[in-house]
Amino acid sequence: MGSFLADQGEPPQFLQIYFLADYNEQVDSRLGILPSDISNGPRRDILFRLQDMLHETNSYIRSLKFAWQNNSLPSFSVVIDADRRPHSEHERRFNAPVYNEIAAVIHGEEHNSRDTVIRYRGGGLRHISGTHRSYDCLQYPLLFPYGSDGYHFKIQICRASSDSMSTSKTVSCRAYYAYMFMVREGQLFLQFAVDMAAKMESERLGLIKLNQSKLRTDSYIHLRDGLRSDGDPRNLGKPCILPCSYTGGPQYMHERTQDAMTYVRHCGRPYLFVTFTCNPKWVDITRELFPGQQYSHRPRVIARVFRLQLRKLMDLIIKGQVFGRAKCHMYTVEWQKRCLSHAHILLWLNDKVDANKIDDFISAEIPDPALEPLFHEIIKKKNDTRPLWCELRKKVMLVKRPHLSKGLPP
Repeated sequence: MGSFLADQGEPPQFLQIYFLADYNEQVDSRLGILPSDISNGPRRDILFRLQDMLHETNSYIRSLKFAWQNNSLPSFSVVIDADRRPHSEHERRFNAPVYNEIAAVIHGEEHNSRDTVIRYRGGGLRHISGTHRSYDCLQYPLLFPYGSDGYHFKIQICRASSDSMSTSKTVSCRAYYAYMFMVREGQLFLQFAVDMAAKMESERLGLIKLNQSKLRTDSYIHLRDGLRSDGDPRNLGKPCILPCSYTGGPQYMHERTQDAMTYVRHCGRPYLFVTFTCNPKWVDITRELFPGQQYSHRPRVIARVFRLQLRKLMDLIIKGQVFGRAKCHMYTVEWQKRCLSHAHILLWLNDKVDANKIDDFISAEIPDPALEPLFHEIIKKKNDTRPLWCELRKKVMLVKRPHLSKGLPP
């Protein structure tokens, strides 16, 4: 967040736009931020209505404008207190904030480092902590139009029964956003989902960082490895140990690698390497989409359906024994940038697979449309990439890229 007013000669940005006197000028400033060559930009009338709605309903906008208009000090700051609550009232849980608990106008006072501070003028942009209760509504005013609280550390758990097994008294970041995750579409929702996932990751890393004293038993290994690699011991810094319970961390990956090599040590090399990719045309996915909605707008549906389909495939392989009886197996799931997931599966079988059995499992031929019309239609839709590749190759040859002169895919 920046200051209330823009510096001399600078156009208003972000929060500063709300403090322009004329609403039409505010709309012009928002439209001026967009690139001039954008073909399908927002409509001015819709943008004006959204802006008018935020001015009427958002408690943060109302309180900040009140503090700005009713203060005669030449230099002041408005503090959004992370912990303040109304006097003699119970601590809030999910209620929207009211004016007198949002902001405090101070002049020359110290404030808590967890508070959000907005200065009258100057000072540049300042970072807001992701765990501040005001972060969500300030970053995403269209998703939180009333200025309601987002996630913070003091959200209490409301249990339906007193015999719950959980001993936690507060809601975790992951549980909160799993509850708040709803059906929305467009790039704003995708940005919100990625941002909140990064917040969950940051919270976990912060918890680990605060408990490093309990994880120091193997910290000397980093010093030893640094010296072995001819590193300068003065530049090693302060190590931060990630435990094996942290998914994706070095120790987590090391343990999984050791587990995999144990299979190889006992059973030899795997016999089959199977790749299973999510299909956005699966009926279980398409029937959940609204008219005009793309599969990328429903990442939770993609993840759930893929998990069910992967379980079904593993049942066919292990219980159905479509490749024969399996000794052991392992797989890893990866995510593509286009919001689709795929799994790499390694299989160890009782009977070795030779070259003569390969054709029983896979085929590189397009089925005969007269003999197998269903398989022919599936392969033409899902696996035949020749038309796409021919069109792509034409475009590549037009730009004459030398490293693609052999016709290999980019």
